[in-house]
Amino acid sequence: MPVMIELEGLNKYFGDLHVLKDVNLRVDEGEKVVVIGPSGSGKSTLIRCVNFLEEPTSGTVKIAGQLITKKNHLQMTRKYSSMVFQQFNLYPNMTVLGNLTLAPIKLQKKSKKEANEIAMESLRRVGLAQKAGEYPQNLSGGQQQRVAIARALCTRQPIILFDEPTSALDPEMIQEVLDVMIELAHENITMVCVTHEMNFARQVADQVIFMDDGQILETGTPEHFFTNPQNPRCREFLAKILH
Repeated sequence: MPVMIELEGLNKYFGDLHVLKDVNLRVDEGEKVVVIGPSGSGKSTLIRCVNFLEEPTSGTVKIAGQLITKKNHLQMTRKYSSMVFQQFNLYPNMTVLGNLTLAPIKLQKKSKKEANEIAMESLRRVGLAQKAGEYPQNLSGGQQQRVAIARALCTRQPIILFDEPTSALDPEMIQEVLDVMIELAHENITMVCVTHEMNFARQVADQVIFMDDGQILETGTPEHFFTNPQNPRCREFLAKILH
């Protein structure tokens, strides 16, 4: 199986704060990786370093075997990865369709017709084709996040990164977003998801990663992770959130 994401010796400092400490991670093509851990453990910084939204202080990031650098990161991320954020990051002055076609037209140089077709197909996949002409403020939080996922799908890139995609949602809206992500997990998309949704991790993850204090302390299958974690800090964390 080809390696899609490889991090070696990754360190990230914000001033004197050492947020990531010698992190190593390998994600194979089509693999679903769920990253969990307490707030402030470095999870979001880790995922943001994958597509160089944060530039690592030291260490290397490789996507599909190619080293990501300050010079080539835009080209590489446009080719390989898209991201779904905590906040939906939709343009309020554009319709749902406008939000979805922007990157394919501007960055991938697709025709408006082709971009519209891709956008409508992506909206159908998240169950929102009927909302194409709406503006984001007229949608619920759950619908906005599903639009954000559809936008990620529009680029047709092989990697989707999710940074706590349900954390800004009301509890009753969380499941509708998770259902879409569970559907996507059946496809050959490489997914890395930072989340607190343990049932989602159980259902879709090939690999669950536990982070604390900027380090990966435990990695394993969901079965190993939720029934027999080895790291004491991991056991303590799971005991608190699975009670």
